[in-house]
Formats: sequence, C-alpha cells, structure tokens
Amino acid sequence: MKNNQKTILALATVLAIAVGGSAMAQALKKDVISTPKAPEAIGPYSQAIKVGNTVYLAGQIAIDPATKQVLATASIEDQTTLVLNNLKAVLEADGMTMDNIVSTSVFMKDLNEFPKMNTVYATFFKSAPPARATVEVARLPRDVKIEISAIAVK
Repeated sequence: MKNNQKTILALATVLAIAVGGSAMAQALKKDVISTPKAPEAIGPYSQAIKVGNTVYLAGQIAIDPATKQVLATASIEDQTTLVLNNLKAVLEADGMTMDNIVSTSVFMKDLNEFPKMNTVYATFFKSAPPARATVEVARLPRDVKIEISAIAVK
C-alpha cells in the first residue's frame, strides 16, 4: 500500500471513530429526570437519570410530595402505596408508566411485613411484573419501613 493510500485509510479510520464516538457519547448522555409531583431528593442524588432508553430511578421512601412530610409511622401498606406512587410520578415526568419498569429493588425494615407489602405491590404490576429483589435492612432513611428503587426501559 502506498503512503497516500495509508494516509487516506488512516483519515477515514479517524473520521469513523469520531462519528461513531459522537453517536456513542450521545447514547451515553445522562439526562436528569425530576418532577415536583415526587419528593425532592434528600441528598446529593437525582430522582432519576436517563441514559438512552433506560431510566434509573432513585429509591423512593414514604414522603408525601405535597406536604413534604415523612409518613414513618404509617402502615406498610400506606407506605408502599406512597412509595410506588412517587416512582410512578417520576416515570410520568419522562412519559413512561409503571409498565416500563423492568426491575425493582425493595428494601424493608421488617420482612415479616412482606405479605402486606406484596399485596399492595401486586396492584401496581398486574401483568408482566418486573424482576425484583427484596431484602431486609437494619435501618432506612427517616426511619421509614420501605424504600424501592427501579429501572425502566422505553
């Protein structure tokens, strides 16, 4: 191969990498999703981050977005309902629904309350429920009984 052909091939390779890299950078761009219809973050995190078609939702706890009050003494059923409604509000801010959720992580203070939580949870995911992990933890922020995070895909 002659030097001119090598130079043209090298320039074409650099151009292909630059164009492909630009597309990759665009696909990996992080967009913050937020809504006043869900509780504000109580620390240095976002309500959700969107990368491509995937939305990573921060864990929600039982905070009423309207009053900003923590419902730490409410029943596990009431807390679960509020947490899932908060997740739903964040999804709706990006034009998604609960059906877009593919995975959840549930953190509970007391796994003895799992059946009650599960009954409420099932009402939000009637068909094709997401994959889920549920674990008992020693303590949750603001001494709530449950926290749920999720991943959704459009």
